Amino acid sequence: MLVQTAEILKEMPMPRMARVRQNFPHTAITDLPAAIRAQLEQEKIVSLIKPGMRLCITCGSRGVANSALIAKELVAFVKRHGGEPFIIPAMGSHGGATAQGQLAILRNYGITEESCGCPILATMETVKIGVTDEGHDVFIDKYAAGADGIILNNRIKPHTSFRGPYESGLVKMSVIGLGKQKGAEACHINGYDYMGQLIPLFGKVVFANAPILFGFGTLENEYEETAKVVALTKDEILTEEPKLLQEAFAMMPRLLLPSCDVLIVDQIGKEVSGAGMDPNVIGRYFAKGLSGGLQVRQIALLDLTDASHGNFLGTGLADFITRRVYNKIDLDVTYANCLTCLRANSAYLPVILDNDRQAIAGAIMFCYGIDRTKARVIRIKNTLELSEIEVSESMLDEVRENPELTLLSNVRDLPFDAQGNLF
Repeated sequence: MLVQTAEILKEMPMPRMARVRQNFPHTAITDLPAAIRAQLEQEKIVSLIKPGMRLCITCGSRGVANSALIAKELVAFVKRHGGEPFIIPAMGSHGGATAQGQLAILRNYGITEESCGCPILATMETVKIGVTDEGHDVFIDKYAAGADGIILNNRIKPHTSFRGPYESGLVKMSVIGLGKQKGAEACHINGYDYMGQLIPLFGKVVFANAPILFGFGTLENEYEETAKVVALTKDEILTEEPKLLQEAFAMMPRLLLPSCDVLIVDQIGKEVSGAGMDPNVIGRYFAKGLSGGLQVRQIALLDLTDASHGNFLGTGLADFITRRVYNKIDLDVTYANCLTCLRANSAYLPVILDNDRQAIAGAIMFCYGIDRTKARVIRIKNTLELSEIEVSESMLDEVRENPELTLLSNVRDLPFDAQGNLF
């Protein structure tokens, strides 16, 4: 870093911070294996499996709570009833749009052939299964297309970049996840502003022409815990998922303080959010017409998770990043994702500064018109883990007045090491 930059930022006052608990309802399932089996062993689901059927189970790229356990239970269920299960990575263009990259993502989640007890078949090859009423070709994974049945397995939650009856969930899994890079690109052809309309249109073709058997959906609470599981027949997916999406909205992680000057985000990652950091939390969106979340002036981003494998989507939502983030980026992995979803600005690079202290200082400096010694600052680990946050001394009165927040500590100086990074 140029000496001049370091000198400019050196005297910027750092906020003193206190730990705060955000008090969300505890709605986690206490015995998850039992809850999964209770849903799967319903007659309407059991009756769909015939002995000898080769059944494809989808596993995605998001950081779904208990994903390895859920995959293992789905495999065991299929085997109990005479089926022959196999798993596929169903994650569009993620993992650098390569089969090996997608297998690596599953391994990171603990989903392996050994742990699940069935083959995992990974390919980027697809087959065309139909055409939408508007003339768009629809593709799905080659192995899924050749199965006797497909079990759609995914978390249902609000999407980061569009609104519609089906957002992140089972229908989107059938279109984008199963579609691999080619299918995902076809569905993104008009950009995110039209995704809410295109997902149902593409889904209609998939459900009419692919061997969809049933779906297994999960909902998570604000603590990233599995709060609900549901097994749905093929027809029920289309009618029930919009209702489940509304339930997911109500349980979405969020910040219980409405605004701040600076948001410090310790890490972004694809396992945290499809957008790296969830726009529904930070209040910044790539797509038009979306709103909500925090009102914030500047965002300082400090790190990129290892599980992202260099995919730095989300930096475009920040104002300042550290050199640590920059050194971790993989252009090929990220640009494969960008080119597929036709969104370049998600991978724009903000101002790059040497360390955490400089990134935070730069963000405070850009909040012109305020008393910088009293900057209103919030610090979070990421946009998924929000049960505990930090706030600056200038925000403590807001914390004390909010019954949903609990002050956990006295204020302290931010703990920087000799290199200017937080520890």
